[in-house]
Amino acid sequence: MISRLSALFAAVACAATLAVSPLAAQAQDQAASAAASAAEATPAPADIAPAAVAEPAAAKPVDNPYSLGNIVAHGNVVDQAVLAILAIMSMGSWYILFTKLWDTSKIAREAKEVRASFFKKASLQEGLKSLSETGAFRFIAQTGVEASEHHEGALTENIDHNTWVTMNIDRAVSEVNSRLQGGLGFLATVGSTSPFIGLFGTVWGILQALTQIGVAGQASIDKVAGPVGAALIMTAIGLGVAVPAVLGYNWLVNRNKSVMGQVRAFAADLHGVLMGSRKVAGR
Repeated sequence: MISRLSALFAAVACAATLAVSPLAAQAQDQAASAAASAAEATPAPADIAPAAVAEPAAAKPVDNPYSLGNIVAHGNVVDQAVLAILAIMSMGSWYILFTKLWDTSKIAREAKEVRASFFKKASLQEGLKSLSETGAFRFIAQTGVEASEHHEGALTENIDHNTWVTMNIDRAVSEVNSRLQGGLGFLATVGSTSPFIGLFGTVWGILQALTQIGVAGQASIDKVAGPVGAALIMTAIGLGVAVPAVLGYNWLVNRNKSVMGQVRAFAADLHGVLMGSRKVAGR
């Protein structure tokens, strides 16, 4: 539970960082342009000392009506909805990345412990006690042992013991694999759709800007550049959401393959031990 909450807080922090970085860059650009314009507009008189010229007055920041902050605060419903959807996608992607990283790391640590101690125990019951109660290997081992010890009933009498144990272990391994794969579909969806959602926000913003310019009857560069630039921010945000999701998806797929290889190896060894103990017991 603690790891899930930590992953949620980390996801919110990453999404907030991606959202704030364009605002910080815009604020720096505005401050630099304001300082430069103030320095050009007020030349220093000849009778003023150089020390006084070297200390320019603090420039008043220029309010940019087409910044990302203005879109968030005063944008229309469509712009705010697009930003909200992209923010939810970003937080969900980072949450899945952190939680799945935790899950695969946990199973990898358990695999090392299993190789070092499980098969060296005197009995399967002692081996089960050495495994974590909430771990994937404990779940698979417990399933295999129960299937080996409880092979009875009219419905299963036509299934031989070897096939019965194999079926139950395979089901347990498939369930572990399904848990690891959970959330990857969301990452794939975010990676494939978020650029288009951002592009939709851009198209809508440009349409609104051109409509306002047409109504006003002014087509100068200062009337066009601001609204169009603000609309293009949507595309940048969409790409900023998509790239981590795609990279994280590919990375987690490779990690899951490696981890599941260790899980299947343990399941095969467990099956061999169960079959061997069955033959010994039957003598």
